Amino acid sequence: MRKGVVAMDEYGAIKGVYEETDPAVSDVKIEFYDGVLIPGFVNTHCHIELSHMLGKTKKGTGLPRFLADVMKKRDTKEKDILAKIQAADEMMFKNGIQAVGDHVNTELSAKTKAGSPIKYHTFVEVMAMTKEDIQPRVDKARDIEFYFDANHTSITPHAPYSCSKELFKAFRKLVNEDNILSVHNQESDEENKLYRYRQGEFLDFYKEMGLHADAFKAQARNSIQSYLTHLSKNNPLILVHNTYMSLKDVDFIERLGRDVYFCMCPKSNLFIEGKLPKILNFIPNQNRMVIGTDSLASNDTLDILEELKVISSHYNQLDFLQILPWATINGAEALGLADELGSIEVGKTPGLVLLEGMNNLRLTERVTLKRIV
Repeated sequence: MRKGVVAMDEYGAIKGVYEETDPAVSDVKIEFYDGVLIPGFVNTHCHIELSHMLGKTKKGTGLPRFLADVMKKRDTKEKDILAKIQAADEMMFKNGIQAVGDHVNTELSAKTKAGSPIKYHTFVEVMAMTKEDIQPRVDKARDIEFYFDANHTSITPHAPYSCSKELFKAFRKLVNEDNILSVHNQESDEENKLYRYRQGEFLDFYKEMGLHADAFKAQARNSIQSYLTHLSKNNPLILVHNTYMSLKDVDFIERLGRDVYFCMCPKSNLFIEGKLPKILNFIPNQNRMVIGTDSLASNDTLDILEELKVISSHYNQLDFLQILPWATINGAEALGLADELGSIEVGKTPGLVLLEGMNNLRLTERVTLKRIV
């Protein structure tokens, strides 16, 4: 809408959206901005509790090596972790982010989230590679879940390379049908090698970290085709990264008829693997595309605008209006928050962000962001 007028109350709720010539705003003092007004961004995938790891991992090592570095270097003083979590939350709000899907392994981010202007949906990760580990790990996740907003917290499997078939199956009984799952998926080709042939760098990773890999048998197919049918079809699912997902994998999901969102974290993918997902393979599912930043262990900022710039620079056939919903309303839908935010509609409190420096709605490096509300 050119020269549109957005009316908001003192709490940021949208009271009306009008054309500039609408009689309803003819006698109202209007504050004009030179740029494009959009709703606040939705960061569908983050790990805010890893914010203290900025600069502690090496670029381009591949996922197994990156994971080993994170596991070895993530321990530090709790007060330092808490300070970095708070700073990351403030960074995201300043960067126009209104909602976040955040993965945790501890309760350390709970206090920051409770006092934040950002709306969080917290995913408590479960990892278990042996039958014996399943119940203790689930019990621990239940304990962590208690610290967060009960209406916006889910227990979820972490990733195919860290979860046995038995754990995926167990989730059918462990969670309610409205529980949102968020699974790291095919972030590395090594994951597909593990499932296809029981070969590759993950076997070395397990040995280095003292983990048991007996649960993994050669499946002669990619990971997504090996584990997805074990999860209940009724649970909404966010698949994160998808860097090495093939067109056949996408077709496989389509045939299952599942409620699936595909989350892209381009800057993190380039940092860890030096590769982006084949985003054009997902274009038929545009209303299912969402955007995340991942953590500061694999990114130098938590900024959805920067993620969109990376996508735009690598896929110039995708225009701004095509990818904007990925970073706003689609993410809100994926996190179950679309009634509150994600679009500029009456009754919502989506936040309001101004993009400056745009020319004919083209997203270039010159575009900057300013939070209005």
